[in-house]
Amino acid sequence: MRILSGVQPSGKLHLGNYFGAIRQFVELQHKGEALYFIANLHALNSVRDGRLAYELTLETAAAFLALGLDANKAILFRQSDILELGELYWILGTLVPMSHLERAHSYKDKKARGLSADLGLFAYPVLMAADILIYNSDWVPVGKDQIQHLEFCRDWATKFNVTYVPGYDAANPNGENGSPPGIFKLPEAFVREETSVLLGTDGQKMSKSYGNTLELFGEEKEIKKKMMSIKTDSSPIEAPKPTQNSALFELLKAMAPPSEWPEIEASWRAGGLGYGAYKKKLVDYFHLCFDEPRKRFGELMGDKAELERILVEGAQKARACAAPIIQKMRAAVGISRGG
Repeated sequence: MRILSGVQPSGKLHLGNYFGAIRQFVELQHKGEALYFIANLHALNSVRDGRLAYELTLETAAAFLALGLDANKAILFRQSDILELGELYWILGTLVPMSHLERAHSYKDKKARGLSADLGLFAYPVLMAADILIYNSDWVPVGKDQIQHLEFCRDWATKFNVTYVPGYDAANPNGENGSPPGIFKLPEAFVREETSVLLGTDGQKMSKSYGNTLELFGEEKEIKKKMMSIKTDSSPIEAPKPTQNSALFELLKAMAPPSEWPEIEASWRAGGLGYGAYKKKLVDYFHLCFDEPRKRFGELMGDKAELERILVEGAQKARACAAPIIQKMRAAVGISRGG
């Protein structure tokens, strides 16, 4: 079982990144062959400062490691170090219908929020598909907002296989009925329902784009200030508190120790405690969860040569995984000799 996913280094990592993705990555490294990449090519759509882009890439790698990823067990690498990726990106692009890209949710959402409609943003799902298919990935941990992109990926892999693999049967993609299997596997989405979307300080989805994040490795005073200013309603102290669309409730649920959560939830629903008290609990839980990783993060960022070594070694392993797929793909489309 090969597991593949990545995180964009497009800003400071926050609690949404951890509970929606990185925590899951750490757990899944024990379930199969795990490949996790720093998606620095994707990040170029929003980060246009070279020095900052490089620094954020290293910070993201350090965060993975500080939060529990084992570089001797999982493969951690930088997307841009996989030189064959651009080739697959282009080849897939020759088969991708424009109509798919035009109806991509993420493209329409970002365009509606005023982001420039560059080719990089428009063709983002094609590069994402190349990221997945180049390693013959089986499972792809994704958020709900990325499921459409994975469906596109499966459609384009099928179209490639039908086009370039004689006798390929789309109804039997693994060749169960004696027909040849495709060059590209059809990956499965792995979506974690619990805390898959964490709300930010303003009650919207926590996102760097909205400026409503709680940073994992930010300054302690700033984190506390943001937590104490989380948007809440005007419920009086003695009243039960609403749970729907409550960022504070969801953050407490994500970070409270399992042994303490039932008591917190009961008091929240019963009333009698003000939001300020819950926010102070949230600050305490943040330190309980992340003080050790924050210390480790600082140590890792103090040795950037070691981070580079880990990323380069990871890229070598990832390219070895990709090599057989690339060889078959190149022969199938006629840009190298088959055989």
